[in-house]
Amino acid sequence: MEFLKANYHAHTWRCQHAYDTEREYIEAAISMGIEIFGFSDHVPCPYQDGYVSNIRMTMKQAPEYVETIRRLEAEYRDQIKIYVGFEAEYVPEFYEEQMRMFRNLGCDYMIMGQHFLGSEENGPYTGTETEDESRIRRYVDLVIEGMQTGSYAYLAHPDLMNYQGMDSVYDWEMTRLCKEMKELDIPLEINMLGMGEGARHYPAERFWKIAGEVGNKAILGLDAHCVRHIQDVDSYRKCMELAEKYNLNLINKLEL
Repeated sequence: MEFLKANYHAHTWRCQHAYDTEREYIEAAISMGIEIFGFSDHVPCPYQDGYVSNIRMTMKQAPEYVETIRRLEAEYRDQIKIYVGFEAEYVPEFYEEQMRMFRNLGCDYMIMGQHFLGSEENGPYTGTETEDESRIRRYVDLVIEGMQTGSYAYLAHPDLMNYQGMDSVYDWEMTRLCKEMKELDIPLEINMLGMGEGARHYPAERFWKIAGEVGNKAILGLDAHCVRHIQDVDSYRKCMELAEKYNLNLINKLEL
């Protein structure tokens, strides 16, 4: 059975919207023939005003998260390579403290998933339909600024930005994003969760048409929130068809 060999996008119960245990994820990955499996739960944010997120772990939970994955990495070292990191928004006011945490915990990598155009507390969510040109421009600006730090291994669901205004604006801004990501040698993720759920607006063919024309590197990501997502062969095949349709430069793994 054909399936991906490496995945770097998976969440745990700590984000409050994922299910099943880390061990169950790993066992499922092994059974599917995955050789490299990375956990990248939503990064905690150092809120200063008492705000409590319902979509990510707290800063205090982060050490236990990393310790749990490290124990499993050692236990399964002869069967699969395990990495631990975070999926993070680039939020300038949080960046330095999050990077200190990342270094202190000895994490392996971060991927960027720019879910908001500021902090989660202030929003807006980038997946909300909008015709506001300033939002897509801000999205691209933040992604580029964040990626220029060199801290993120790839851009998760780059087509999350749900701009529904003028096609010319979308094409201009996403071409700008794709060209900069190519210059920085940053892969773009074809998101298997979005493909599998169907109701989501991504993967967006209009984005991947641009990425194919620019010549970006692309990588598949499970974005797993439960064991079922790790076993989704149908979505894998649809993502591979998308990659073939737009002649995407698909890579199999990251060099961490």
